[in-house]
Amino acid sequence: MASKNSKDDLRQQIKTPDSKRQYRKKKKYSDSSDSSDSEDNYNTRSRHDKEREAERKEEMRKTQTGITQRRLFSEEQCEEIERKIDEVVKISNRGVYKEHTVDRAPLRNKYFFGEGYTYGSQLEKKGPGMERLYPKGEVDEVPKWIFDLVVKPIVKAGLVPEGFVNSAVINDYMPGGCIVSHIDPPHIFDRPIVSVSFFSDSALSFGCKFSFRPIRTSEPVLVLPIDRGCVTLISGYAADNITHCIRPQDVVKRRAVIILRKTCDDAPRLDPVASSRVRPAYDARKRPRDRSSAHSSSESHSSDSDSGHHSHRRRKRTRHSYPDTSSRFLYDRREENGHSHRHKSKRSHHTRRHRSESPKHRGGSNSRSKREVKIVENV
Repeated sequence: MASKNSKDDLRQQIKTPDSKRQYRKKKKYSDSSDSSDSEDNYNTRSRHDKEREAERKEEMRKTQTGITQRRLFSEEQCEEIERKIDEVVKISNRGVYKEHTVDRAPLRNKYFFGEGYTYGSQLEKKGPGMERLYPKGEVDEVPKWIFDLVVKPIVKAGLVPEGFVNSAVINDYMPGGCIVSHIDPPHIFDRPIVSVSFFSDSALSFGCKFSFRPIRTSEPVLVLPIDRGCVTLISGYAADNITHCIRPQDVVKRRAVIILRKTCDDAPRLDPVASSRVRPAYDARKRPRDRSSAHSSSESHSSDSDSGHHSHRRRKRTRHSYPDTSSRFLYDRREENGHSHRHKSKRSHHTRRHRSESPKHRGGSNSRSKREVKIVENV
């Protein structure tokens, strides 16, 4: 029996070193394999990074060949032009300009003079090449001060020929304002595209992409500093083959730019009927969807009577939110059906107490019906 145990112990001692040795060999082989793979991946990534870097440098070089900059306007000239831009803003706020002259957006307003065109969400058919000029006379003429104070010095400097400019746009940015990456439509505008910057310094970015909510941008191929009073011309590759934009982080103070362009003789135009249906780009993005197909026939009257308003059922209710009292249909339907509980919101005890203590609700139950009748009469 003892000899059997000693044999087993000896067998176990002999077996263990072999298994460990085999394990070590396997591990060593596996480590060398992983090391080889990681080295290959590193070399591949490094090669791709170098190729991308070389492509970016080449794209930057091509972009720079299409850019011309000149500091042309003095401090005094800038101040005079900036006073004129402020006058344009005041005239716009009084509602004097034609409908398609002004396009308002958060932190950025556009003022079209001479020629205006549809873009972005205004387009019936989306995509490059779908932009159209408005019919003649649907935007205000280029103000005389733009020709006298801005265009003449540029022509005198030999940057554009006499009579080149027939379209002027003023972009007025508040801090944090931006304009997304785009290419000025080549079938609408001749080259070069001329811009003059006022109020503060900024930068023009080429070849970056925008993402939204919140706004973020990818790394640009080129960031071009633009100083106050500086004239910038883009043509060739910079105008036709790569996008440009104004990023929010590059507008730290109010900044305005006057863009001077020449429209192509064969540029397509909207017909007057189609032009009358075009809304400003920001308003077009905010246009409510047609929800009639989503409603049943019993609720179709609600969507008709409340056109232009959001339905009270879609409002996000908070702790202190109240029912929508802007719709006449809400009260008519309560009286017809005789069950006002359908429109009551779920309020906490604190909210009910808050409403009962409000001066409008101290009159008891009768005050509520009087308030409802008054709203119906004013609609």
